[in-house]
Amino acid sequence: MSDLVASNSSSPNDNVGLVSLTEWLNYMQQIHVSAIDMGLSRVLPVAEALGVVKSAKDDAYVFTVAGTNGKGSTTAVIAEMCKAAGYKTALYQSPHLSVFNERVRINGEMVSDETLIDAFSKVEAARLECDLTLSFFEMTTLAALLIFAEADCDVWVLEVGLGGRLDVVNIIDPDMAVITNIGIDHVDWLGDNVEDIGREKAGILRQGISLVYGAIEMPSSVQHAIDNKQATCYQIGQDFSYRDIDSIIWQYSNAAVTLQLPRPALSLTNTANALSAVLASPLKVDVSAIEQALQTVKLAGRFDYRESHHRHWLFDVAHNEQGVEFLLAQLLPFWHQHLSKHGSQADRDLPKIKMLFSMLGDKDIDKVVQRLTQAGLPISDWFIAEIDYPRAASTEQLQGVLTQYVDSANIYQFDGLHAATYAVIADSQPQDLIVVCGSFHTIGEALAALTI
Repeated sequence: MSDLVASNSSSPNDNVGLVSLTEWLNYMQQIHVSAIDMGLSRVLPVAEALGVVKSAKDDAYVFTVAGTNGKGSTTAVIAEMCKAAGYKTALYQSPHLSVFNERVRINGEMVSDETLIDAFSKVEAARLECDLTLSFFEMTTLAALLIFAEADCDVWVLEVGLGGRLDVVNIIDPDMAVITNIGIDHVDWLGDNVEDIGREKAGILRQGISLVYGAIEMPSSVQHAIDNKQATCYQIGQDFSYRDIDSIIWQYSNAAVTLQLPRPALSLTNTANALSAVLASPLKVDVSAIEQALQTVKLAGRFDYRESHHRHWLFDVAHNEQGVEFLLAQLLPFWHQHLSKHGSQADRDLPKIKMLFSMLGDKDIDKVVQRLTQAGLPISDWFIAEIDYPRAASTEQLQGVLTQYVDSANIYQFDGLHAATYAVIADSQPQDLIVVCGSFHTIGEALAALTI
């Protein structure tokens, strides 16, 4: 164990040698025995010592967003609308793609290394005073909440990391809850059926608050939580809806308004959920602020089209079956547009899709690959490599699944995402589309390779 890892009885001054953000992040990954340790009993005393629970309750309006997919897009849209309306807006998301600072933003700007380090040192001092250990996610989330409290933000938009009921974000009482959808994911922690998972996600509800529910089907466990908490529920398809008009305009409707709005660069389902939450809140957000936000909101890695190295790239963090459904709903029409723009009459010059792909080993790789391969897309080749992360699927594991659906001659293995990224560039043509998906880590490592 590193000399930097002290026992709980050590002094806060023992960590005076931690200077850089990287040193702090490495240190916090070593404090606790488990990377994921769900529960609030260890977190609450530290949070109370820091004063973050009281600050959120007394001084801010809090949106908390849970769900299997779409949390990042939903929180991004809520935050952008509140910022456009003039509120000092805090946004907490996880994980990040390139740099840790992406997780903690105020008015759309990432906080500085110095701000994070100052918050980490205060959380560490409170942790030691309480004689507790905390996981990396618990430490960093508490730091984000402390930053928001000290910055006196008007609005906090908080993305749940895992589940809801026992996630550290849930130490903060929300004024508005959003559950984007419920699918099968994180079965080791949340359960292997939608009723158990729904019960965990509905744990973010508080007595008498409002909930925006962003899926047509609702598990009975969620309805039970709504009834038990006497919450007001706004459900997509019942209390609000949207209509896709064209590539520029979409229409949102609820019982009070019908709006024609600029089309954002994010999922319309998630955008409608976010807009419903903002409209159901007491915040003063007018139509001009909504329109401004929809024209400026963006989120890296969510149907994220870029041109780099004379190639067309599409990055999406889809990492489970439901996430792939979201991806395909946008990718199929996008592909037809790409084909008409970059194709030619010669078959040999028709654009192809090249997949740069990797996943975590505890995800349902089979279902993800099955949906991608059976969507009717002209995927010519798959470039796979192991993510540089402890829970990564091995190339052998990825290969084993892919060969059930893809000719092995069209699967290429590499030692890392850097090598795979440059291999797909070398093996593709300028008119091709390279789709990168499977994990946040896949996107992050591919983007890092392209910026070197």
